[in-house]
This record gives sequence, structure tokens and C-alpha cells, in this order.
Amino acid sequence: MVMKSTRGLAALVAGAAMLTFTACGSDDDGGSTAADTTESATAVAEQPVETGFKPINEGKLTVGMNLQFKPQMYLDDNGEPAGYDVELLKMLAPDLGAELNIQNLDFNGLIPGLQSNQFDMVSVGLSPTPERQEVVDFTRGYVPYDQIVGVPADKASQITSKEDLNKKGTVITALQGGTAESLAKEEFPNATVKGFPDQNAAFLEVATGRADAVVVEGYLLAQFDKSNPGKLAKAELAEPLHVEYGSWAVPKGNEEFVKFLDNWLCEKQNDGTLAKIYEQVFEAEIPPMPEGC
Repeated sequence: MVMKSTRGLAALVAGAAMLTFTACGSDDDGGSTAADTTESATAVAEQPVETGFKPINEGKLTVGMNLQFKPQMYLDDNGEPAGYDVELLKMLAPDLGAELNIQNLDFNGLIPGLQSNQFDMVSVGLSPTPERQEVVDFTRGYVPYDQIVGVPADKASQITSKEDLNKKGTVITALQGGTAESLAKEEFPNATVKGFPDQNAAFLEVATGRADAVVVEGYLLAQFDKSNPGKLAKAELAEPLHVEYGSWAVPKGNEEFVKFLDNWLCEKQNDGTLAKIYEQVFEAEIPPMPEGC
């Protein structure tokens, strides 16, 4: 079932109040007057949305980030925060009645900082692992990470199933030690998987014909294609090899704040905002988003 936005809910309540006003205004039995009911409707419409937001710094949404992951989150040429996460937070802060305050820290300091009340939330695409869930709470996913297969551009339409690559003699590259390398070995056990310490080297191995395919995140392939047009393309498989999602992290125990953020993200997912910002920033089609909105 699609979850209504908080703004939509307020509008429905206000609308219901106005219907009550119409009925009472025609009643001559001395009940509610039109003026009384109008005041009541206005009061309902102006009630603040319950967000559960309890800022550590009054009037500010303080967010812990690690601005080293372009294009998702980074510092632009002027030293200002930019990227997918930043664009979402710029939209979220006003809905919380707050000014956005980004704190750029080392990745390993983000969860401890959240636990020690340095931030209201952390936005760095964290996976809600069981270990992390013990110490902080997570929202629904807001950023997708899809693992796909890149192949020479002139062969993309010929690779339509995993079986087309899962053959002896096929060479598949991936970033060494990363999720992509493990996934390549799992999905293509009959092929030879070669890990490279540099992502660009894994791409070039395929682009120059020394390998048949590369397993990689979709937005990275899009970036390579932008710099090297016509060399590689996404294999025309029915779906990505794997999709996982990064979530916002918030202090443990604030269920109301998590609920508000989940509803907010559902609204932005359903109205196409997440897709629009993702495709503008990553210059790639957004992968399938989590269900449940």
C-alpha cells in the first residue's frame, strides 16, 4: 500500500474539517457556528507535522558525512558539499524546519559520532548490517547500489543471460577485494575471474579485448562510458546481478523520527524525485528501488 505523505495527510484532515464546516453552517439548532468551525479547521491545518526530530543544535539538521565518494557525496571545486546525498538533504532540512549543517568526518568516526550525539543523522549510504543495527537505527533504503555486467559495446545485445558468460575460457574482471569480485566468482563459476586493484584497469582489460566482461556498479560503468564513449556497454541481462541499498542512520530509539524519514523517502520515491536526482547526479538510470511504499 502506498504511504501518504505527511503534507497529503494534513491536507486531507483540513479538507475533512471544511466539510464539517459546511454541514454545521446550515444547522439552525444553535450548534457550532461557521466562525467557530472555521477557526477549528484552521487550527487543524496548521498543526505541525510530528517528525520526532530533536535537533542537537537548535534550528539545524546536523548530518555526519564522509565527502569522498563522488558523485554520491563530495566537495565540489569551490569546496562545497555536493552530490546525490547532499541534494536530498537540502530538500529534507526545510521539511524539518531546520537549516542543513553538514559535518565532514572520517568514515570510521561516523557511527561513534552518532552514538555520542554529535549528529542528528548520518548520510553515507550505510548498509544496515546486524552489527550496526545493535547501536543505531536505520531508515529504509534511499540510494541503490547495483552490480551489473559491462561488455564490449558491440556485443552488449548478444549477452542476454548469465549463461552467455558462464563458460570455460571466458575472462571476467572486477575490482580486487570488492563485492564485485566475490559476486563474479559466485555468479560465473565456470569463467575465470581476474581481480584488479584499480577499477580503471578492470575496465581497460575489457575495452582492449583482453577480457570478455567486467562486473561493476552501474554508475561506475556510466562514468567510464562518459570518458570513453562507445567502448563498453551494459550487457542486456533481464536484471542486475545484485542490488543493495544504503540507508540513513539515526540515534537508537527514536522510532518517530525513523517513521517520518521513511514516509518522506517513500513520498520522494513515489513522486519520482529520487529517480530524477539520481539520474542527474550519477548520469545513469536508477536501479530498482525497495518495495513497501
